[in-house]
Amino acid sequence: MSDIELDLSQLTAIDVHTHAEVSKDGHGALSPELFGASEHYFKAHGHRQPTVDEMASYYRERRMAAVVFTVDAEHATGHPRIANEEIAESCAAHDDVLIPFASVDPHKGRAGVREARRLVAEHGVRGFKFHPSIQAFSPNDPLAYPLYEAIEELGVPALFHTGQTGIGAGVPGGGGIRLKYSNPMLIDDVAVDFPQLRVILAHPSFPWQDEALSVATHKPHVYIDLSGWSPKYFPPQLVRYANTLLKDKVLFGSDYPVITPDRWLADFAELDIKPEVRPKILKENAARLLDLLKD
Repeated sequence: MSDIELDLSQLTAIDVHTHAEVSKDGHGALSPELFGASEHYFKAHGHRQPTVDEMASYYRERRMAAVVFTVDAEHATGHPRIANEEIAESCAAHDDVLIPFASVDPHKGRAGVREARRLVAEHGVRGFKFHPSIQAFSPNDPLAYPLYEAIEELGVPALFHTGQTGIGAGVPGGGGIRLKYSNPMLIDDVAVDFPQLRVILAHPSFPWQDEALSVATHKPHVYIDLSGWSPKYFPPQLVRYANTLLKDKVLFGSDYPVITPDRWLADFAELDIKPEVRPKILKENAARLLDLLKD
């Protein structure tokens, strides 16, 4: 799809879920209150917020590639986002290891649709991240449908946060963040209405793990990433489906920097995953989904 210079033969894994938490000028992707809640939830107190350049060095040292994105939730939070263009340009400078995704708030309407098209055409963006709970929208709300239509036409994936979020956890009222928007069953409607749209359900989807497995099993273009949890805490049905029915549709993701790939992979090594399935989860499924395989 683009001229990303990844050498798959030299990569041990592709991490499909990492966050750009800070811009070049030090602006955070979320407010300090929400960041603090997330750090407490993940027991990642005082973790550094690496720049995209630092993320590139980190993943290059580990012979891994990483999908990088932020979350545009300006409408619901009032907090200015990190510019998608900055992330895309920073990733382009490290295209041997970094893959840029963008985030466009669905509340931006036609302006958001124009932005999505421009980001793919002019900045090499390879997918889009949605966080329904932080962005305060239901995934099956027609509000977002023009944006999905554009993403489907552009031929890139849409990655949706699903399940509980550490962002806002413990803050009064959860920081205004409503968990109901991240039920993966809401994304089943999206998969029906946009049958060619490739969708990634991010995270083990507590408390809706069975719903996520159902949607991914039923809809041919719906995948699951395993980010945000240590593998030692994965629900048994998730492990069972990853080993069998969904072995070609499950993806390695860490949620870096709050969870490091080092920790994730160490715990994954202890998980009861078939030897022939491990490389699919760690690299092969993502390479196919992200159109990284050479013709």
